[in-house]
Amino acid sequence: MGSLVFTLDLIATFAFAVVGARVAINRNMDYAGIILIALVASLTGGTLRNIFLGLAPSWLDKYQYFLAVIAAVLFAVLAPARKPVGFFILSIDTFGLAVAVISGTQFALEKNAPFYSAALLGVTTAVAGGLLRDVLCQVEPILLHRETIGTSSLLGAITYLALDSLSLPAAISTITAGVVVLAVRALSIKFNLNLPKAR
Repeated sequence: MGSLVFTLDLIATFAFAVVGARVAINRNMDYAGIILIALVASLTGGTLRNIFLGLAPSWLDKYQYFLAVIAAVLFAVLAPARKPVGFFILSIDTFGLAVAVISGTQFALEKNAPFYSAALLGVTTAVAGGLLRDVLCQVEPILLHRETIGTSSLLGAITYLALDSLSLPAAISTITAGVVVLAVRALSIKFNLNLPKAR
């Protein structure tokens, strides 16, 4: 795993673990439940990405992932938000989403995945953990009904792939794709935008 992808993975792991721990705390879970939800929320996406690529999950031989989760749980427990979903927690989740999309997409490219597969694996890395988190916590999955999480992730992945195909510096591709994810989700939250729903 490249150093940039590994760094992005750790950042996303911490961000998703904080949100997962916060959701578990709001559901009145004990410490074991909080840690479990944090692990599920932060490691599921990357695990599925690697499995689909025929690789072992990254956390099997890199203890840093668990250190990131432990740090996130301590952060969530010691500095709990007063509201069920505070602005700071929502910001962390959005940032984690952007970072995970980029790391997942870039990792897939490094493993010679085709364009469409890299995009789908980037989205999977970003959204799978949050989906399973909500299911285990028995709350309505955000992915399925609001805030265009999947849409913003897909647009970010496509942006990264398009810029990468132009052989632009990795920093430009990464920052631009991240801004796309952040902007699309922020606008969807601010203006309550959703994909069309069946009547």
